[in-house]
Amino acid sequence: MIYLDPPLWPAHGTHFSHLISDTSIEELHAFAEAAGIPERAFDGDHYDVAEARYAELVAAGAVPVEGRILVRKLIASGLRVPARQRAKALKVPLLNRWNEALPGRDALFLDLFDRWGEEHRKYHGRTHLLAVLEALDRLTEPARPPRTVLLAAWFHDAVYRGIAGQDEEESASLAEDRLRHAGLPQDEVDEVARLVRLTADHRPEPGDDAGALLSDADLSVLGGDAQAYGRYLADVRKDFAHIGDDDFAAGRAAVVRQLLQLEPLFHTERARGLWLAPAQRNLQRELE
Repeated sequence: MIYLDPPLWPAHGTHFSHLISDTSIEELHAFAEAAGIPERAFDGDHYDVAEARYAELVAAGAVPVEGRILVRKLIASGLRVPARQRAKALKVPLLNRWNEALPGRDALFLDLFDRWGEEHRKYHGRTHLLAVLEALDRLTEPARPPRTVLLAAWFHDAVYRGIAGQDEEESASLAEDRLRHAGLPQDEVDEVARLVRLTADHRPEPGDDAGALLSDADLSVLGGDAQAYGRYLADVRKDFAHIGDDDFAAGRAAVVRQLLQLEPLFHTERARGLWLAPAQRNLQRELE
């Protein structure tokens, strides 16, 4: 069922409602597409819709409910995405993490924060950045990840146009320029850039502990539960919305086969214990 709360949330000179499904994200997307609601209005588990469209959406079948009822239905459905996982709500948690890696460089943080929030990014955005940083925490706890690995996570998709290889190279070059100007020692600058380039193929050499950490954290999304993996696939498709369905399916199938053929897929023992089995299931089901 599709639900809509009253337009009470002020923004951009008007007020907005929230449109949700208590059945599936697929049902929500289908309703929104039929109603002509743009994809950019989607925020993880709901669409933000302007008050001018409220009556039209109710007429199209959305059930009007109070805001508190809408939230309860979304929670009960299991589809609610926690606020901390929304790209629009991540400035404070990401700033706190940035200050753990390179305090006192607020201008550089804001530059990277803006880059990760570019409009064309769906999967390769701020939520992915936070997920990689959190995965690094899980892989190294109770210790902290090395600073060079943390900074490589911040820069690994800092340039993103959907061009494999070129994106990583330009991101590494950006890291070299920005970190050199930030006063980081040259050996650390070189190491960050090396790690960023490694994310082009996720094939660290044996004994490359830092490369293994970053590669495993970057691919940790593959080992999510079915719902999380479904969101990942939907967001990846949006990243390549300019590509037709047939071409995307062929290209994505090639990527999935390449991932399934990686030996190993995860390089650290902890990552294999956390994510290997579900990742193999997810990839195989997607390919099928």
